[in-house]
Amino acid sequence: MKRIIKTRNFRLCIRLFTSPFTHFIALSLFTVIVSFPVILQAWPLDGYKDTGIRRVEGARLAHEGKVKDYLKQVPGALWLTSKVDIRLLEHKDLKIPPPDPELTAQIKSLLGSHLNEYAIAVLDLTDLNHPRYAVHRGEHKQNVGSVGKLVVMLGIFQALADIWPDEDRRIDVLKNTIVTADEFSQSDHHTIRIFDPKTNKLVRRPMRIGDQGTQWEFLDWMISISSNSAAAMNQRQGMLMVQYGTDFQPPEEEIKRFFKETPSKEKTAIYQKAFWDPIPRNGMDLDKLRQGSFLTRGGKRMVNGGGNSYGTANELLKFLLNMEKGELVDEFSSRQMKRLMYLTERRIRYASSPALRNSAVYYKSGSLYKCKKEEGFKCGAYKGNVRNYMNSVAIVESPPEEGSLYYMVVIISNVLRKNSAVEHQTLGTRIHRLMQKAHPVKTAE
Repeated sequence: MKRIIKTRNFRLCIRLFTSPFTHFIALSLFTVIVSFPVILQAWPLDGYKDTGIRRVEGARLAHEGKVKDYLKQVPGALWLTSKVDIRLLEHKDLKIPPPDPELTAQIKSLLGSHLNEYAIAVLDLTDLNHPRYAVHRGEHKQNVGSVGKLVVMLGIFQALADIWPDEDRRIDVLKNTIVTADEFSQSDHHTIRIFDPKTNKLVRRPMRIGDQGTQWEFLDWMISISSNSAAAMNQRQGMLMVQYGTDFQPPEEEIKRFFKETPSKEKTAIYQKAFWDPIPRNGMDLDKLRQGSFLTRGGKRMVNGGGNSYGTANELLKFLLNMEKGELVDEFSSRQMKRLMYLTERRIRYASSPALRNSAVYYKSGSLYKCKKEEGFKCGAYKGNVRNYMNSVAIVESPPEEGSLYYMVVIISNVLRKNSAVEHQTLGTRIHRLMQKAHPVKTAE
């Protein structure tokens, strides 16, 4: 009997242990191929008035106990929008320094016998007069899964800026453009948070054809809960921005006509202009960071992206650093992208480290695993024995009472047969302890 087991839906919460939920579908001989988007939430909880992102209001009310939900925020998730900001505008000349031998040795020691199954880059900016950089296999390239949604986000903000230099006009487009989910969004089994501020009703379910939200809400769904459905709709939207310019957004009938009648090669070229060109335009290397295709089967059927997806630790670190300097598109765009990455829900994987509880974490992760039949081995979520990719991108900012730490981490791993979600959580704790040791809290005598 031939079958493939494919996990479609999950929710993994890591406290001191994991409890993944998976749904399996049989298709080929004892082979598992899985792509897990991350279930998280982003944007500061006071941001509803400014953005119109209804989920943010639902999360705020849930934290206050006014809406029924499992969500309670950790202290690091309660920063206000005014505090969630890019931090290196006055340090435009800051470059990634040469590797610090001591910090690199410390980071490598954390990886133990799996040293060469990791690629890692750490940039410690706590003391901006003496930044420290540690790297191991920084140019190693692999599929970074849902981390590629950061590239989709960049493409949207690049298109917005190209069409409308005026920031107020961009805000208007983000806040008032209504997006209706169509076949591009299908299928994605993991749930989005849908909140109705009028009734205070909150539901969680997969995105359906016909679901509506603003452009800002679709960006939020893509980054906050890593919805593949929302990501594919944003990829559609980015192509429409490139194609129609100031006539964006066209009526639904015109959208359908465009994707149905436009030749395949022309659609590929538009896709690449929307999501490949912004990489070199923003100081990064397309050979080291790329989202090569749509993130849903429906999207892939409609548009051939034209290439594979991948990333390296060094290039993703450049993404974070450029964002902090206000150089991803421009200052406005960098600020909005960072706020979209701000974690304000249950933390998982690297971000679930208890050591980060009081810190603000700006985060994205993605994973892919593949299994084959092996005597004595039981395949599970994030525990492949053929492939076990786990990728984490984080900026950590701790409060003054914890030393005002400020550092960036990118981890790309492929450690077989290990629960990579737990491994990244453990690394999150150990790296934070290294930062605390290097920057002890100064106390009054």
